[in-house]
Amino acid sequence: MSDLNRESLRDIYKDWGLFGRILGYLKPYGFLVTAVIVILFVVSLLNLAGPYLTKIVIDDHIRPSKMEGVDRIALLYLAVLLASFGGQFLQTYLIQFIGQKVMFDLRTQVFAHLHKMSFSFFDRNPIGKVVTRVVNDVEVLNEMLTSGLILIFNDLFTLAGIFCIMFYLDWRLTGVVCLVFPFLYWATQAYRVRARDALRKNRAHVSGLNTFLEENLAGMSTVQMFGREEAHYERFLSIHREKLHEDLRSLQYNALYVPSIDLFNSVGVGLVIWFGGGRFVQEEIQLGVLVAFLQYLQKFFDPVRDMAEKFNIIQTAMVSSERIFELLDTPEEIANPPAPLPVRSVKGEVEFEKVWFAYKDERWVLKDISFSIREGESLAIVGATGSGKSTLINTLCRFYDIQKGAIRIDGMPIQQMRKEDLRRNLALVQQDVYLFSGNVLDNIRLGNRNLGIEEVETIAQAVNSHQFIDRLPYKYEHEIREGGESLSMGQRQLLSFARALAADPRILILDEATSSVDTETEIQIQSAMRQLIQGRTSLIIAHRLSTLKHVDKVLVLKNGEIAEYGTQKELLAKKGTFHKLHSLQAQSHI
Repeated sequence: MSDLNRESLRDIYKDWGLFGRILGYLKPYGFLVTAVIVILFVVSLLNLAGPYLTKIVIDDHIRPSKMEGVDRIALLYLAVLLASFGGQFLQTYLIQFIGQKVMFDLRTQVFAHLHKMSFSFFDRNPIGKVVTRVVNDVEVLNEMLTSGLILIFNDLFTLAGIFCIMFYLDWRLTGVVCLVFPFLYWATQAYRVRARDALRKNRAHVSGLNTFLEENLAGMSTVQMFGREEAHYERFLSIHREKLHEDLRSLQYNALYVPSIDLFNSVGVGLVIWFGGGRFVQEEIQLGVLVAFLQYLQKFFDPVRDMAEKFNIIQTAMVSSERIFELLDTPEEIANPPAPLPVRSVKGEVEFEKVWFAYKDERWVLKDISFSIREGESLAIVGATGSGKSTLINTLCRFYDIQKGAIRIDGMPIQQMRKEDLRRNLALVQQDVYLFSGNVLDNIRLGNRNLGIEEVETIAQAVNSHQFIDRLPYKYEHEIREGGESLSMGQRQLLSFARALAADPRILILDEATSSVDTETEIQIQSAMRQLIQGRTSLIIAHRLSTLKHVDKVLVLKNGEIAEYGTQKELLAKKGTFHKLHSLQAQSHI
C-alpha cells in the first residue's frame, strides 16, 4: 500500500531513547511529578495493608478466640480505605493535569516546527499525514502519560511491595510462586514484539485514512462532477480493510496475552494451595499466613494484568512518539544564517545572477537566469506553462533554495538574510487565493492589530475591494468560510490585493492575478494593480498581456531559460517570442 510507504516503519528509535525524550517533557513539572510518585507510593502501601490486617485478625484473634482489639483493627482498616480513596483522587487529578500540560507543550512545539518547514517538506508529506501527527499522535502520547507511564509506578510499587511481604511471610511459598515467572516473562516478550509491529502499521493506516479523507472532502466537487464516487469508495474501503486487519491482529495478540496472565495466576494459586496446604496440615505454617499469602498473590497478578493494558497503551504511544519525534527531528531545510545581515530598510532592488535551480537532482527548472530590477521598477514575467515563472518567484521568496548563483536584494544575498526580514519586505498575491476562516477584517490584516478599521477601509478602497465588502451583510465583520468558498474568485482576488497593500511591502509579486476572472472584474483588478505597484518594485506573472500595459520591462522565459529581456517596445520590435505571444492574444480578441 502506498500510504504505508510514506510512513517510516523502521526501528530508528529505541524504546529507552523514546522514554528519555518523553520524560524530558515532564521536567517543567518535576515538582508535581515527584508529588504524584510519592502519593502513588503511599497509596500502594495503603493497598497492601488489607491482607496483612486480615492475617493479624485470623492468627491473633479468631484462632485464639481473642476478640478484643478486633474493633480497633476494623477502624484501622476503614481509615486505610478512606486514606487510599483520598490519595487516588489526588493522584488522578494531578496526573491528568500534568498530561494536559505536556500535550499542550508538545503540540505547540510540533506546530511551531511545521512553520519552519520549507515547501519541499509539504511537497513530500500529505496534509492528512501532518494533521495525524499534530492531533492523533499527540493525543495518544497524552493517554500514555495519564494512563500508562506515571501509573505504571503504582503497579511497580505494588509488585515490589507484595513480593517483599510474601517473602517476609514465607520465603518457601514465594519460591514456589517464582516458578511461574519465566513463563510470564516469555509471554510478555512475545506479546511486546508482535503488538508493536501491528500497532505501528495500524498508525500508518490511520495516517493514510486521514490523508485520503482530507483529499476526498477537499475535492468533493471534482469527485461528484466526474462520477468517481464508487471508485473513491472502493479505494477508501481498501485502506480501511488494511487498517481493520491490523486492528484485528492487535486484538488477537491482546486476547491471547490477557488470558495467559489469568492462567499463570491460577497456576500460582494452585501451587500455593498444594504446597502451602500441605505445610498447614503439618502445622508448619499458620492459617492467617496462608490466607494472607493467597490474597497477596491475587493482588500480585492484578497489577500484572493492569500492566498488560497499560503496556498496550504504551506500545501505541511508542509508535506515535516515533512519528512525532521523526517530525521534530526533520531538519529545517531552509534555515536562517548563523550570522544574518542586518536589514533595516529595503529599497527594492532585485538581482538574479546566474541562478540555477532544480526541485530534484539536476533536473534544472531554472537555467543560468540573470537579470536586475531597479528600485520602483516593474517587471513582467511571461512564458508558456512550465517555463519556470512561478519557480522563479518561489526562489525569490526563498520558499526553495537555489543550487547555483545568487539572488540579491539591495545587493544583499537573500541566503544571508533572516527569512523573517526577507519576507517582511515582500508581498505575494497568488492565483489561488487562500482565505482563512474568520471575518473579512482579520483576513486583510492577518493578525496585525496595529491596523484599525479605518485604515483597513482606506486600503480596501484603494484596491477596489471596499465596494463588494460594503455590500456584504456584516461588511468587514462578515464571516468567511474556510477557503473563502462564500466569495467569488474575483472577490477573493481583490481581498488578496487589500491584504498585500496592508503589509506595505517594498517588493510586490503578482502571480497570474487575473487568470481566472471575468472581463469586468479584470478591469477592477487592473485598476487595483496600478495602485498596488505604484512606488514599489513589482514582479508580475501574467498570461494575459493586457495586464502588462504599465510595466517597465518584460522577461520572457522558455524551458527555464531567458528567451528575451527588455522593454515591451524593444521586444515587439525584435519580432521574437514576445511578439508572437502578443500577436496570438490580439487575434484571440478579434
